[in-house]
Amino acid sequence: MVFWTSRRGARPEAPRLRPRVAPTDLARVDFGELVPEPVPFLGQAAYIQLEFFEGLAKAVATAPSLTSKEGLSAAAGVALRKHHALIAELRRLGVEPDDVMAPFAPATDRFRQATAGADWYELLLGIHLTAGMLDDYFSRLADGLPADLGARVRAILDEEGAAVVLGSELGAAIRSDPRLADRLALWGRSLVGDTLLIARSALRASEADGRAGERVEPVFTELIADHTRRMDALGLTA
Repeated sequence: MVFWTSRRGARPEAPRLRPRVAPTDLARVDFGELVPEPVPFLGQAAYIQLEFFEGLAKAVATAPSLTSKEGLSAAAGVALRKHHALIAELRRLGVEPDDVMAPFAPATDRFRQATAGADWYELLLGIHLTAGMLDDYFSRLADGLPADLGARVRAILDEEGAAVVLGSELGAAIRSDPRLADRLALWGRSLVGDTLLIARSALRASEADGRAGERVEPVFTELIADHTRRMDALGLTA
């Protein structure tokens, strides 16, 4: 078992995990009024995928077996492929990707550190749950982009190969050592607040309209329901 010595620091106050909920009608949310311009949207989404790739690369390097390394390297490839595809969309718009991503780096780096976990299993669960939530979220927000661009972004983010690998690795680890379940369930619940903070930061913000987060609340509710389903699939209590 692989452990790192650094532990998680204090977290800012964040939205709390709600009980299990039924799917919400998302048609009433007008994403066109909430999503920022395409360039910052793509810049933030691309940098988040780069962070997922870096986390998965760390998971590959510290994996306990060659079989796990092989599977996780494929998952890392999915994240990197999403990153490069989003970068290509930025270049299609005639902008330099590095310049666009740079403003999102500090907050996203802090998010990665806060959700990295204390060992390999927490690292894996952190990536599995946060990538699932944020990929779903940015895919839904893409409805507010110009039609052709939105369709391409959804196709990029909806690729699910990494989730299958991560779910399989975590499920096998929990079956092999059922004592992991309680610790990972607690860790999984703690990830929601940080993830929703990143999600809220992707909304168009202005002094004239400070209620963007409230207006997109049905989407947050659905994200939490999806998070619960992912936890349930692993036999963890959300």
